[in-house]
Amino acid sequence: MIFDSIKNAGIYENFDERLKKGFDFILNNDLKVFDNGKYEIDGTKIFANIQEYTTKESGLFESHKKYIDIQYIIKGFEQIEVNNIENLEQCIEYDEEKDVMFFNGAGSFIKIKEGYFTIFYPQDGHKPCISDINKSQVKKVVVKILI
Repeated sequence: MIFDSIKNAGIYENFDERLKKGFDFILNNDLKVFDNGKYEIDGTKIFANIQEYTTKESGLFESHKKYIDIQYIIKGFEQIEVNNIENLEQCIEYDEEKDVMFFNGAGSFIKIKEGYFTIFYPQDGHKPCISDINKSQVKKVVVKILI
């Protein structure tokens, strides 16, 4: 898992050409004016999902086998609870079509505000969309990168 400011995206772009394409989409578009939905960057290899929601009090951890997530907060604030899936208890089996499995357990919270991102790999259990003291309106893009 990586957590950082979008100002430092250049550091991570050098790791992999696919990450660079994902960050290029985030950095070279005015995402605040994009509608919710799916946007292809490189077919099914790299695409973005833009979503708006109200944060919630709790949820389940999730993890993915086929895709890496870059989750970038366009507007608002949320917490994401994180832990390695080895430390969590799987409660919903892997859905290959949706590339997601769910877990119960506890982890550490990361507070993410506008202009910050996380990168989640398959071993990174993450519980996004969690409110702090008050619920918040969030606009976020999740760039999915095929492993």
